[in-house]
Amino acid sequence: MKELLLFTLAGFLAQMIDGMLSMGYGVSATTLLLAFGVAPAGASASVHTAEVVTTAFSAYSHWRNGNVIASFVKKLLIPGVLGATAGAYVLTTVPAEAIKPFIATYLAVMGAVILYKAFRPRPETESHAHLVPLGLVGGFCDSVGGGGWGPIVAGTLVARGHPPRTTIGSVAFAEFFVTFAASATLLLTIGVTNWQPIAGLAIGGAIAAPIAARLTGRIPAKPLMIFVGVLVILLSARTIWQAVG
Repeated sequence: MKELLLFTLAGFLAQMIDGMLSMGYGVSATTLLLAFGVAPAGASASVHTAEVVTTAFSAYSHWRNGNVIASFVKKLLIPGVLGATAGAYVLTTVPAEAIKPFIATYLAVMGAVILYKAFRPRPETESHAHLVPLGLVGGFCDSVGGGGWGPIVAGTLVARGHPPRTTIGSVAFAEFFVTFAASATLLLTIGVTNWQPIAGLAIGGAIAAPIAARLTGRIPAKPLMIFVGVLVILLSARTIWQAVG
């Protein structure tokens, strides 16, 4: 029961962060699960399985509200799915204890990226270059690290000057397929080894979703991004210390 409550807390915090920033669910949830002792493959499988439902609703909502640009989705979706499948397969073939420090290091870097984006002003020009490799890298890192599609893909495109509304909507639409591919690959290779992280993340996310929706726009993004970045870095540093200590 105690473990289920911890996983529910992780799902609640991750969904609150994602609901207000449109990024950070996977990075936050995976960082917390690793800190709670879940193996990297199990953490990624749990996060992506719980995310399948939430990303489906998110994709549909963005499509209905006209936030999706088809040309963006076409260039991101297939590379993202291929990258996610490859990343999930790699994750299942490497021993958990061997890869755990590297995953924690990746997550710490993602925390630093979030911090960097909190202080960096957004440019006014757009760049449509390198969408295919961006999707491939984003999908691969999302599977291996249990999260990162939003910060890597949406964060990079917004930083290049793309409009946040349609960029976030298009990336969120493609994310459902990326998440489904990662989840399916992990579940087919390792199966459901522990239901509690999945149930906890789903319950916590369901509780947080309406709260986060109400708070969106009322809490300044910059201090929230700083908080998330620092939290991810500290928890990842703790995981690295435990793994190598």
